[in-house]
Amino acid sequence: MIPLFKPSIGEEEINALMETFKTSWIGAGPKTVKFEEEFAKYLDVKYAIGVNSCTAALDLALKTLDIDGGEVIAPTLTFVSTFHAVMYNNAKPVFADINRGTLTIDVKDIEKKISKKTKAVILVHMGGQPCDMDSILKIAKSYNLYVVEDVAHALGGEYKNKKMGTFGEFGCFSFEAKKNMTTGDGGMIVTNNSDKVDRLKRLRWLGIDKDTWKRYGKKTKRHWYYEVPELGYKCHMNDIQAAIGLVQLKKLDEFNRKKRDIIKVYMNELKNIPWIELPEDVDLEKGCYWVFIIKVENRDDFVSYMLDNEITTGVHYMPVHLHPYYRRFKAYCPVAEEVWRKIVSLPLFPDMTEIQLEKVVNTIKKFKN
Repeated sequence: MIPLFKPSIGEEEINALMETFKTSWIGAGPKTVKFEEEFAKYLDVKYAIGVNSCTAALDLALKTLDIDGGEVIAPTLTFVSTFHAVMYNNAKPVFADINRGTLTIDVKDIEKKISKKTKAVILVHMGGQPCDMDSILKIAKSYNLYVVEDVAHALGGEYKNKKMGTFGEFGCFSFEAKKNMTTGDGGMIVTNNSDKVDRLKRLRWLGIDKDTWKRYGKKTKRHWYYEVPELGYKCHMNDIQAAIGLVQLKKLDEFNRKKRDIIKVYMNELKNIPWIELPEDVDLEKGCYWVFIIKVENRDDFVSYMLDNEITTGVHYMPVHLHPYYRRFKAYCPVAEEVWRKIVSLPLFPDMTEIQLEKVVNTIKKFKN
């Protein structure tokens, strides 16, 4: 069976884990601090705060913006975490439609759905495709809105030679098992706003003003003492995750290059098939793609056919406003509602072999649409 995703884990990651296990510290500690520093350096930002998921990253980022009672706009074609974070913060979700060709948020629809209660816009670089940041930042400035980037799909990608995740107030990243790089699970918040950093670190560690490593990593008088100035959560990263992350981060650019090479084959081999609609504006030189999404009229038949031929595909995603929990919120997103019934993700992972890729392409060509 050819998988849809497959993490690329080698001896270096295993050795890094063994080294960490041999120390006396596997919770949040020196490896976590080092990973945060290296991650910030990679993105050329001032601060990176490790957490246990991108969901937590989005949640905590929004908490520092005090959006309670306000509205937050985000694209409906995304994973539910994007909107769950809005709900966790007692704000109202507002669903924006998408651009048909790129599957990213429709800039014009953002402006249509801004109200007096709008506090922020969450952008999703869908599948790794950059949003139209220039236009979005211009709108945000005009209406005095916060911009938060959900970069779960786009780690390592750029928009006009600047890393995605570094444009808004916060960038929120995922290291879940299937993502561009992995720590098994985990996430990161990045920002250049020094006023937010201390609070983010408190929020990820139960509201405590000094984490365990700060208290015990260096022995000082009354090193054990801490205070809890606010209610927080337990969603920090640990050194086991960070040890893997330090290795994976060094491999990230190569992972993304290998996936671009696979996408080049898909784009070339599938371009003349009339019943397939390929994505638009694909950057085959510097792009960073987590999934490769095509559109097929008989999507469900196609998915079943591929599975019968030992090839896993996926659907990313059903629009969030169509899920039972979110149906109570009014949403008008006709493009997303039409497109999602056609979208299908093809296998894409760094260690995909030429034989596997050839099988996927040849199997697609034989499908009787």
